[in-house]
Amino acid sequence: MKIQVLGPLSAAVNGMSIVPTAGKPRQILALLALYPGRVVPVPTLMEEIWGTELPQSALTTLQTYILQLRRRLGTAMGPGAPGAAKDVLATRHGGYLLQIPSEAVDVREYERLVTQGQQACDEDEQAAAAYRAALDLWQGPALVDVRVGPILSIEVMRLEESRLVTRERRIDADLRLGRHVEVIAELTDLIARHPQHEGLHSQAMVALYRSGRQAAALGVYHRLRSRLIEELGVEPAPQLQRLHHAMLAVDPKLDILRGPRRSSTFDLYAA
Repeated sequence: MKIQVLGPLSAAVNGMSIVPTAGKPRQILALLALYPGRVVPVPTLMEEIWGTELPQSALTTLQTYILQLRRRLGTAMGPGAPGAAKDVLATRHGGYLLQIPSEAVDVREYERLVTQGQQACDEDEQAAAAYRAALDLWQGPALVDVRVGPILSIEVMRLEESRLVTRERRIDADLRLGRHVEVIAELTDLIARHPQHEGLHSQAMVALYRSGRQAAALGVYHRLRSRLIEELGVEPAPQLQRLHHAMLAVDPKLDILRGPRRSSTFDLYAA
């Protein structure tokens, strides 16, 4: 079985999709897929589907949804498959689980590659490659075609935040490798989507500055500062202010592509 949650929900056995068209069974499959080999308690599944207002028939209806998923799974597995659908989508005391290897779900491969990037130490090329491979697994927003309830919404938020952080780390590695021009378009899109994200703005400033576009870099700072003051009543973070002053002073430190230690662009002028 192969399951993808980093984009539209996809789950296939022997090349046959087992993803139901009905909304609530899709939610159940998605939630179980995020925890391969782990029991998801019945109350958690019910909360995901119905929130805090459970219908009287909640348990019976949930069992019906599980049965529907098993039927789709059994059809895809075929009559000659060892074991039965109920052994893959198994019942345990108080819950259900998908008994599949964790690597069958794309999010686990994503997390492995992110960890590989983090462990690359001072090897920026390796770190950038690992992060890029992790990001390439994404086919769109997480579970974009699944109606999410209170449990899945938290998981989707966590995954999307991880995706953004991984992009930041990959861009930091690319900047240390001197790929300033290459990341400008990506950063322009990112700061438009995240107009108050100071880390992304610092990256855009450095990429523009090192590409010989000092005025554009300073413009990024001034637009961010105006937005933060107008919308939140706060000044940019101290390290971002120091980055701005360094650009005005044409600080030689800004031209160093590889520092003595790996650090984020945002912390280039940390206290």
